[in-house]
Amino acid sequence: MALDREEILSLCEKAVKVAERHGADEAEAYFCQTSRTAVGIERGQLAKSVSHIDQGLGIRAVYNKAVGFAYTNIVAEKAVEETAGKAVNSAKASQPDKDWKGFPDKRCLINVEETFDGKILELSSEELVNLATRMLDTALEMDKRVFVTDGEVESVYAAKALVNSYDVSNFDQGTFASCGLATLARDVNYVTPVCFEWDAKRTFEINPEHVGREAARLAVSALKAETVPTKPYTVVFAQVAMQLLLSYTLINAVKADYVQREQSALKGKIGERIASENVTVFDDGILKGGLRTWRFDDEGMERRRTAVMEKGVLKSFLYDNYRAKKEGVESTGNAYRGGAAPYMEVPAIEATNFRFAPGNKSADELVSEIDSGILVYFLQGAHSSNPVSGEFSVVAVPSWRIEKGEIKNAVKGAMLSGTVFDVLKNVSALANNERQVGALVAPWIRVENVKVIGR
Repeated sequence: MALDREEILSLCEKAVKVAERHGADEAEAYFCQTSRTAVGIERGQLAKSVSHIDQGLGIRAVYNKAVGFAYTNIVAEKAVEETAGKAVNSAKASQPDKDWKGFPDKRCLINVEETFDGKILELSSEELVNLATRMLDTALEMDKRVFVTDGEVESVYAAKALVNSYDVSNFDQGTFASCGLATLARDVNYVTPVCFEWDAKRTFEINPEHVGREAARLAVSALKAETVPTKPYTVVFAQVAMQLLLSYTLINAVKADYVQREQSALKGKIGERIASENVTVFDDGILKGGLRTWRFDDEGMERRRTAVMEKGVLKSFLYDNYRAKKEGVESTGNAYRGGAAPYMEVPAIEATNFRFAPGNKSADELVSEIDSGILVYFLQGAHSSNPVSGEFSVVAVPSWRIEKGEIKNAVKGAMLSGTVFDVLKNVSALANNERQVGALVAPWIRVENVKVIGR
């Protein structure tokens, strides 16, 4: 049974008091509730409709600077009391952490915009089926060579709360709607790599027909791929490709835990130029309509807008409460609990809406200035990048050749290699077509002198 705001906060407050009664020096209770309905597409047909509701409570308790954790997905009073007791017992059985300096204290939270839409809550399974059908039919009607491999339309409601021993008592809720479609095209002699398009919003403004058309267009345009010579190219990274590249390199490098463990090449470089003057990056936890926008982070700290880079100069790392207090600085509000059931996790540092400030060129203008280059939509193998050095070696697929300012045929078998820091230093321009993929909010980004291994 779903709980309302007051019931959730009351439950969390009780958990904290029970933990303190069991001997905790301080305690924290984190509650998360999600409701998700999705319609799936498999092999060109509507395949399934799934609804899922989950809720649970995670409790951290501190005893003599040792931190214990326990969780439950049963929100009855008895289960909460037992879980609080387990958290305290876990702390008593753990080694003290000399760097522990307490949970966050109470902060003033600001309101965020366009993160909740009642229309999404009202969507029925039948309406989601209609959206999925429109997306699928649009793709299949574009070209008979298009085959839809899979796709999904979903609506999500999420609520979270955090209460601790220092008068923090926070609640927020949000909605999400998304649709995505993966396609390929085939003719007599060739089958393309999988291409895909998506649309994700916090408000009910998704466009399934656009997703269907674009997924089909990309697949057809990937037919008749050709190899390219090995040499340095001007490369335009579309959003998904850049998100994959940065997720395993730069984003980790600016997390304070990586820095403090000396696993970041950026340690000691605050105030130094590490990228082109064209690069300005903010981690914006309060971005209007951002997919990761909330009023507070997963330790109760207020979300904020943090300058990571300004005109290529490194300005700040990303902190949670523990790493910030260890270093004697303010948390940037980047504590995050991920996974399908966040209440089962303890916080870690993660980017919120990692936004590259867009340029003033359209995507067409960005491409029109390139004599010889490659447009990259997706990267395979980015997960094997070196998070410490930033080195990568990835396959650019699907990707397209750019010649004399025009996008031409698809490229087959091209590999990109280098370091993410060289990529950042060689950014020559950014377009104005920004969109969000996961944590990354960015436009197309043009980079000079990227090593491409072709035929």
